[in-house]
Amino acid sequence: MWSNLPSDLLSNIFSYLPPHSVPRAMAACRHWRDSARSATRRHHHRRRHPPWFVALPTRKNDSYFIHNPIENTWHSLDLEHVPSLIKPVSTIGGHGLILFKTTGGVAIRLSVCNPFTGQVGQLPPLQKPRRNPAVGVIEVSNCPGQFNVYVAGGMSEAGSGGAASYEPTLEMFDSGSKKWTIVGSMPVEFAVRLTVWTPNESVYSNGILYWMTSARAYSIMGFEIGTNRWMEFSVPMGYMLEFAAIVPRNGQLAVVGGVDGGDVVVWEMGEGGEWNVIERMPVELRRRFVGGSIKCVGIEGGVCLYRDMVSGMVTWRRGRNCEDRWEWNWIEGCNWVSGRELENYSIKGLFLHPNIASCPFI
Repeated sequence: MWSNLPSDLLSNIFSYLPPHSVPRAMAACRHWRDSARSATRRHHHRRRHPPWFVALPTRKNDSYFIHNPIENTWHSLDLEHVPSLIKPVSTIGGHGLILFKTTGGVAIRLSVCNPFTGQVGQLPPLQKPRRNPAVGVIEVSNCPGQFNVYVAGGMSEAGSGGAASYEPTLEMFDSGSKKWTIVGSMPVEFAVRLTVWTPNESVYSNGILYWMTSARAYSIMGFEIGTNRWMEFSVPMGYMLEFAAIVPRNGQLAVVGGVDGGDVVVWEMGEGGEWNVIERMPVELRRRFVGGSIKCVGIEGGVCLYRDMVSGMVTWRRGRNCEDRWEWNWIEGCNWVSGRELENYSIKGLFLHPNIASCPFI
C-alpha cells in the first residue's frame, strides 16, 4: 500500500516525522526519497518539533556536537566543510543554517553552512568594509527559504589619514537578490556601542530588530525596519544581573537574566516597553545549575542556559502536547560520544531546526 500512495500524500505524512527520521525514510526507495525531499522543502520550518542544540567549540576543533531533544542523545559532526579562521555568529534557525563570520581583525565576510548536508555558501562583500559590526538575522516568513542579514556599526577601513573610525551605517543582505544594500544611517553613539559592547545574537519582533549590549548596565538597541528608526530600551534590573540575554518567545521579545543570589528570571516586553515577569527557573534546577559563567541562547520554541561541554544544561521549551505551556528540563552534558570520552571545554551554543533540503541561496 505504501509504495502506491501519491507523492503529495506521502510528502504530507513525512512532514510530521522528527528530523532524524527523515533520512531513514529517504533510504527506503526512490519514491520515498523524492517525497521526503519535497516534504523538507515545503515544511522547512518544522515548528512542531523542538529545536536542536548545537555546541561549537570556542577554540579550534575538528568536530562539533548536537543534541537531539526527541531521543535525548548527543551526536558529533565534523567541521571539515567549514572554512578555517571563521567563528559562529548565530543560526538562521528555521532554515537549519549556521551563520559564520571571519576572524583575525580583517573586514567582515559572512558565510552560511548547513551542518547536516555540508553545504557552504559565502555572502558577497559588504558595500562598506568594516570590522566587528553587530550582525542580525531576519527570516522572511512569506518567502520560504529566504532570509535577510543586517550589519550595523563596526570599524571602517583606515582612510588616507591612517585612522579608522566607527561606521554609522546599516547594510542589509537579501538572500533572494544575493545583494547588499545600505538601508540607512545610525547615530554615531549607537555605532560605537554596537561595535564595542554588542554580541551577535539578535531578536526580530513586531517589525523591530533588537541587540543587547554586553556590559553592565545592560541595555537593548532596536532598529525599526519600516521607519529606519533607532531606539534604546532599558533592561529590567540591568545593574543587578549577573548575566542576561534577549530571546524570542511567541513572537515577543523576552529577556532571560540571572539575579545576584542565584535566581533566574524571564521577563517579556509588553506595550510601551514595560517589562513583565513571566517565569522563574525552578529552585531544584537553579541549585543544580547556577554558578560559574552562564550563557544563554534562544529561538522560537526554546531557550537553553549552559556553561560548557560537560556540565549539563537547562532548557525551557514549548511543551510537545500543549504549545501554550512551556516546560523546564535538565539535559546531561556531553561526556561521551560514539564510545569515546570527551574533554571539557568552552562552547558557543546555538539552536536550530534541522533541515536536509537544499538551501536556495547556497
